Amino acid sequence: MERTLIIFKPDAVQRGLCGQILTRFENKGLQIVGLKFMTIARQTAETHYAPHKGKGFYEGLVKFMTSSPVAVVALQGKNAIAIARKMMGATFGSNAEPGTIRGDFGVSNSFNLIHGSDSVEAAAKELKLFFRDDELVDWTPTIQAWIYDMAKGTPE
Repeated sequence: MERTLIIFKPDAVQRGLCGQILTRFENKGLQIVGLKFMTIARQTAETHYAPHKGKGFYEGLVKFMTSSPVAVVALQGKNAIAIARKMMGATFGSNAEPGTIRGDFGVSNSFNLIHGSDSVEAAAKELKLFFRDDELVDWTPTIQAWIYDMAKGTPE
C-alpha cells in the first residue's frame, strides 16, 4: 500500500470544499491515515516548495499557502499517488477535465485548490514534513475486502 500527502489549499478551505473533496477520495476507496487542520508556518512552506525557489511564482505561492488555514491529509491505497493525481486533474482549473476536482471546482490558473505528492519519494518527504510518525495511523478498514480483491494475499 502506498501513502500520499494531500493538501486542501487555502482556497479550498475558504470556499468550504474540504468535505466534498475528501468524500471523493474516500468514495474512490483511498483510506485516511492522517488528517490535520493547520496554518502552515512560512518555514514549512518554504521547505515544501524549495524545488521552486528562484522561480517567479515562488514567493507568491509561499505567501498564498501561509495566508489561511489548510487541511493536510495522508491517504493510503494501492497506487494512491497516481489515483489521487488523476482525481485532482490538470494543474490549472481552466484546463482540468470535468469530473476531476480542479475541473469541477476550479477556474483559476493561480488558485488550484489542492496539492498531491507526485512520486513515492516526494510523498515520503512531504508526509514527514507535515506529520510526525505517531500522527499516522495504521489500520484496516472493515470494508477493505470490498475495495480490493485480496484473494492472492495482496490488493488487486
